[in-house]
Amino acid sequence: MNINKKVSVSIFFLVTSLGIANPFQNKEPSPTDDRDYFVQTLVKIVDPVLNALSKNELKKQMPVEMAPHPYGDRGKYSHLEAFGRTLSGIAPWLELGPNNSEEGKLREKYIELTLKCIANATNPKSPDYMNFSEGGQALVDAAFLAQGLLRAPTQLWEKLDKKTQLNVLNALKQTRGLSPVYSNWLLFTATVEAAILKFEGKAKADMVRIEYALNKHNEWYLGDGVYGDGPEFHWDYYNSYVIQPMMLDIIRVLIEKQEQFKHWRYNYFIKDYSKTLEKAQRYASFQEQLIAPDGTYPPIGRSITYRFGAFQLLSQIALFEKLPENLAPGQVRSALKAVIQKHMSATDMFDKNGWLTLGFYGHQPEMAEGYISTGSLYLCTEVFLVLGLSPENPFWTQPSQDWSQKRIWSSKEK
Repeated sequence: MNINKKVSVSIFFLVTSLGIANPFQNKEPSPTDDRDYFVQTLVKIVDPVLNALSKNELKKQMPVEMAPHPYGDRGKYSHLEAFGRTLSGIAPWLELGPNNSEEGKLREKYIELTLKCIANATNPKSPDYMNFSEGGQALVDAAFLAQGLLRAPTQLWEKLDKKTQLNVLNALKQTRGLSPVYSNWLLFTATVEAAILKFEGKAKADMVRIEYALNKHNEWYLGDGVYGDGPEFHWDYYNSYVIQPMMLDIIRVLIEKQEQFKHWRYNYFIKDYSKTLEKAQRYASFQEQLIAPDGTYPPIGRSITYRFGAFQLLSQIALFEKLPENLAPGQVRSALKAVIQKHMSATDMFDKNGWLTLGFYGHQPEMAEGYISTGSLYLCTEVFLVLGLSPENPFWTQPSQDWSQKRIWSSKEK
């Protein structure tokens, strides 16, 4: 050990033994530190899923923990849940592509792993071939897989070989035999068709499923940035888990492919995109205001075991660089980091092998509904959509700022 390191270690033990605050611990984290924390946390969560599936060993390795009173055979769905949701959350980060930075090299590693995972998950001859046709839940997570591909077309879809692309499209089309619930589930059928539209064209997509889902959700808009989950209001986070992120992603495909549309019905959704975005911005503003000074937030409604996935929409609006004027990028980054840190501080959020456990703050299986299993939990990755912004983006370079509740409870002006 060199003399400088000896002195540093001696100082550390001296200040600790005397009860003096460690000056190194009190250093204000920099924006670079924040991005590193987001990246490392995302990798910690997704690595078991992607490593196992890339080796065709997800079904072999992943535990399928179920709620105390499960319904249906959750083992039929849990593996596609884990992968589809992981893909949806990690995709914007992967879409940045590799480069010579440490983060860029890490992205390259996970791009390669994810490409292998997609191939294994959709190859009917693979040990890890997933269920795309049996039971309603298969529709849900095929949609998350489709959403992931929509979010990373260059680094994922375009890098798949033609056979795997065909396998993916065949897998997605198998869900057409599954009937959606009259609720946010309509958007699962629409997201699947949006992926088919993007990657195969209008002639292959069932446009009625897209039109019906978007029309119904426009009918179910209740005001003040909130859609009903079906005709009724539900006090939960489904506007962020599913509804508004999928609506935005679907309409963005329609905008991209608008030259293929001659019928006014589809152009209506395209022209109405700005209004859809305004509603999402309103809801995102409310989401930021829900985050308490210590990073906690109300655990209300169903599916709260998706943890910080509840803030998908706020992260997505930041990814689109469309935050409301009252939300500064450094403010939102700080708020989301506080939420992530709060959940990650639970000592039993992961099992001994690194898989997520059922619960909200740590391992609390009694908080999981009957449809929740290990794979379901990976919707938490949706909070990391902001990693799709480059490190040079103001979201990552702007100094940290107090978020709304932190300012309010410290007597600062809002």
